[in-house]
Amino acid sequence: MNIAKLMKQAQKVQGDVARVQAEVALIEKTFSVGGGAVQATARGDNTVTKIKIDPAAVNPNDAEALEDMIVSAVNGALAEVKKEADAKLSAVTAGLNIPGLT
Repeated sequence: MNIAKLMKQAQKVQGDVARVQAEVALIEKTFSVGGGAVQATARGDNTVTKIKIDPAAVNPNDAEALEDMIVSAVNGALAEVKKEADAKLSAVTAGLNIPGLT
């Protein structure tokens, strides 16, 4: 086994992973629930950037339903971002199981 060649390949993968991680941070995904009553947008850096609520979904007598929709929309947006991020990182690592990358 050629250690120098292996080290060079590892450095290339490390550089590619860093580039993809920077790209992943910019991914934005929107997820909606309740027929579009609540929409959440999240980024690849695991931040929620936007929540949109249809005024018709606001019922002062049933705040719990709106709260549940918000939680579902946020979780859905974060899951969509993670799915795309995982796909991009898998393409770079070629299926290598590297802890902490996904």
